[in-house]
Amino acid sequence: MIFLAFLLLAAMFATLFILIKGLVNMAQTTSQDLEGTGDGPSPRALKSQKLMQQRILFQAIAIAVIALILIMMSAKG
Repeated sequence: MIFLAFLLLAAMFATLFILIKGLVNMAQTTSQDLEGTGDGPSPRALKSQKLMQQRILFQAIAIAVIALILIMMSAKG
């Protein structure tokens, strides 16, 4: 159970860290990034997308750990 609590904290902090990185990346977006060059998404947009995917992954891990903890607690009575 202690391992799951540690895993949950790690997933939560990883989610927070990636969220902050994404916000910083978004704050550094310039008008040139928004206008684009017509050659596809800008490198900043690609980085933003990658950070969002990582955030969703860590959130899913945290939710799965919470569900596992709840299942274990309900099994104990």
